[in-house]
Amino acid sequence: MRLPTEVLIIGAGPAGLAAAIAARKKSFSVTVADSGKPPIDKACGEGLLPGTLAALRELGICIQAEDGASFHRIRFIDGNTSATASFPHGGGIGVRRTVLHQKMAARAGECGVEVLWNAPVTSISKSGAVVGGEAIHAEWIVGADGIHSRVRQWSDLDAGLNRELRFAQRRHYRTKLLTDCVEVHWGREIQAYVTPLSREETCVVLISRDPSMHFEDGLREFPKLADGLRNADLSSLQRGAVTATCKLDRVCRENIALVGDASGSVDAITGEGLGLSFRQALALADALEAGDLGKYQPAHRRLARRPHVMSRLLLVLDQFGPLRRRVLRGLAKDPGLFSSLLMAHVTETSSAFLAQTGARLGWRLIAA
Repeated sequence: MRLPTEVLIIGAGPAGLAAAIAARKKSFSVTVADSGKPPIDKACGEGLLPGTLAALRELGICIQAEDGASFHRIRFIDGNTSATASFPHGGGIGVRRTVLHQKMAARAGECGVEVLWNAPVTSISKSGAVVGGEAIHAEWIVGADGIHSRVRQWSDLDAGLNRELRFAQRRHYRTKLLTDCVEVHWGREIQAYVTPLSREETCVVLISRDPSMHFEDGLREFPKLADGLRNADLSSLQRGAVTATCKLDRVCRENIALVGDASGSVDAITGEGLGLSFRQALALADALEAGDLGKYQPAHRRLARRPHVMSRLLLVLDQFGPLRRRVLRGLAKDPGLFSSLLMAHVTETSSAFLAQTGARLGWRLIAA
């Protein structure tokens, strides 16, 4: 039997490492177990929004512009219609997922977190878990093992789970398509996310509801983007992933809690997945410090509310092309409205601000 730990976290991706760092900042002893080895990669848009960067700074992780490429604007494109808005209160940074994970793993090490790599977890109990064939006693167990979480299944927290799946494919190209901007291209039931990275590199992610979609076939939906990539070499292997929108009735039970995608997720269309998991990690650490996981449940629900609403709205635009084009025409005519919507998306805003912004959008839809 290994030495006991106060907090055992299962899953050493960004959500698990964030939970570990946050718990260590509260002076808990923390062990993290993962069946893989670093750095852990995932097919994602790789754009860190301003709120995500702020949460990382709270965890003691500073992502600099030289780690990737800064962006201060976002552009929505549907055919010949486009709308652009600037992020409020600073911009974001496009950075490779592996770079982010390396920085988070290094920060966890600095904080005194014990990370067990190549250590599969085969079972859990109220007193701990079996990790790599050895029993580890723990006061608290945290599942950070993704949308297919086994911790969630083992702890009977699957109640209310209702997934809506989409499928993502990512490529890195040796070319610089964008400066100071990320782009979301809208096609027929497919989006392309384009994010500037470092070293004259661009990340392109295609997301659709078709699990058999081929990247080249999907790219044909976006002729201008495809033309810009025609002579660009790939700088990494193509990767695929599943993105899901799902909610759970509960995210904690007795001494077990879930964080990140294991605790429910928002579609990648929001760009909020990482930021949400980092804020959940901070809220979970506060609950652990209070010795009451019951405090985590309402905090988790509050944190997820805005991203879930935004996810629903954007997925409606994905499904209804005429409505989407009408909205984009309205936003193109009123950049200030697009900026207000972006502020509502990436920051906490008042109910009055949301109502005023919604009224402006409604008027624009009538006038478009």
